[in-house]
Amino acid sequence: MSILKRIQMILVICLISIGIDQGTKWYASEYLPKFEMTSYWNDMLRIGYTENTGAFLGLGSGMSDSAKFWIFVCAVGFILSALFIYVLKTKTHTAYGLSSLILIFSGGISNFYDRAINNGAVIDFLNLGIGSLRTGIFNVADMAIMLGVFLLLFAKDKKTDPKDI
Repeated sequence: MSILKRIQMILVICLISIGIDQGTKWYASEYLPKFEMTSYWNDMLRIGYTENTGAFLGLGSGMSDSAKFWIFVCAVGFILSALFIYVLKTKTHTAYGLSSLILIFSGGISNFYDRAINNGAVIDFLNLGIGSLRTGIFNVADMAIMLGVFLLLFAKDKKTDPKDI
């Protein structure tokens, strides 16, 4: 796939993913009750504004501000930059594989942007579950990342695609 096609894929997927994520985070910050969850569908869905200063499921939220800066800004920024360069330069992935990597990138960038404008916090507002079996509180960027990881599990390189053998 040409570099131009890869750039087009990055732009389209990122604009859609980041646009939806940032739009829902704006809505959550403007209209949802702060730090209070409202239950829907027999408590299968809970919606409410929260701020996550840690990583996945709040992991690391108790760390010092300095440690959070080095991990959540510097390290994550480096990883996202490396992923972007990889997506631009790789020639072994199919469009399906590249799409999965771009979903991971777009979710990461959107949460990274959130940290930059919200004093190191990411806005989360969704929680799913049945009874006491529940997910952590998450957002649309987290869903993009998880969808990208799931799709990546089934992606094939061009080299291993049976059609190319």
